[in-house]
Amino acid sequence: MDELDQQILYLLNENSKLSNKKIGEKIHLTGQAVGQRIAYLKDQGIIENYTITIKQDEKQFIRIFMETNQFATIERVINEFKEIDEFYKVSGHACYLVVAYFNQPRLKVFIEKISKWARCSVDSVVGSRKKI
Repeated sequence: MDELDQQILYLLNENSKLSNKKIGEKIHLTGQAVGQRIAYLKDQGIIENYTITIKQDEKQFIRIFMETNQFATIERVINEFKEIDEFYKVSGHACYLVVAYFNQPRLKVFIEKISKWARCSVDSVVGSRKKI
């Protein structure tokens, strides 16, 4: 992977919808050359997929503390909510860590539903920082 490949990756990371032509204009290559490099990066497994960035002011980290042994039930409930992006069974004080994008009314519904079997702690993102 050379400097041009790194520049392509940087630009795609900033905006994965950029056309090959636009990327080429920024790094002084033809769109066709950019397309060939992107295909190579995909073939090598360097580019695995393209993603979106979700508005961060609605992102929550939810810790779930089980009060019963109904783990399968909690996991079924978690899977019912499309707002939940990922969840992990964890060690430590909490039993699960959930990453979600709830609006306030839906968060309330989620909390009320799981409160039959567990209690939770919700940390909402109020600002994001970019890794340097």
